[in-house]
Amino acid sequence: MARLVPPTNLRESVIAQLRSQIVSGAAAPGMIYSVPSLANELGVSTTPVREALLELSRSGLVEPLRNRGFRVQAITLQDLENHFDVRVMLESGALSTLAHNGLTDTAPLIELADVVAQAVKDEDVGLYIESDRCFHEALIARAGNPLLTRMIMNLRADMRLYGIHSAEGKERQRASVSEHYEMIELAATHQCEAITALITRHIESWKPLFAASLQAASSAE
Repeated sequence: MARLVPPTNLRESVIAQLRSQIVSGAAAPGMIYSVPSLANELGVSTTPVREALLELSRSGLVEPLRNRGFRVQAITLQDLENHFDVRVMLESGALSTLAHNGLTDTAPLIELADVVAQAVKDEDVGLYIESDRCFHEALIARAGNPLLTRMIMNLRADMRLYGIHSAEGKERQRASVSEHYEMIELAATHQCEAITALITRHIESWKPLFAASLQAASSAE
């Protein structure tokens, strides 16, 4: 694990790195994080590490163990299916509203989409996960419903991205790049039905990959 360069907010930096490990499957279900050991690996104090793990436990990604640390929680295929169903409902609604109202000032969103594109070009999966999150949060926020934005982003944060490092996962990352720019265009030109269909496809295209990787991981246990 790479040592962290001290940022403005160590806690948030640790959360982002650990969440990326867990949702991508790099930290397998059942793995136990020791606060002192993890702090030593990252080159930080135990406080931001403990705070980060407690935050991740509140979202169900890890489970605190008395005097042992935090264990990465397992998920089922049904859990995965439920996540996809709810995400499609919420995100399609948010983007339909955005397209109905009409997206203005697209430049900041295009810049965020450019970062995702560069991450894919560089095959930097960690940056792809984070930049993709930033793009979708900024896009959804333009619908003007902060509660809906929080609900969607909480769901996205907890989604397990098993298989994202695979050849199929990288192919899907490449396909998602053009879809981001298309979302911006559809939202700016009031195309509600088209953007609803696109975000549904954008989300559900990941489902077979995640499900197959989850099944493979479960069979190997």
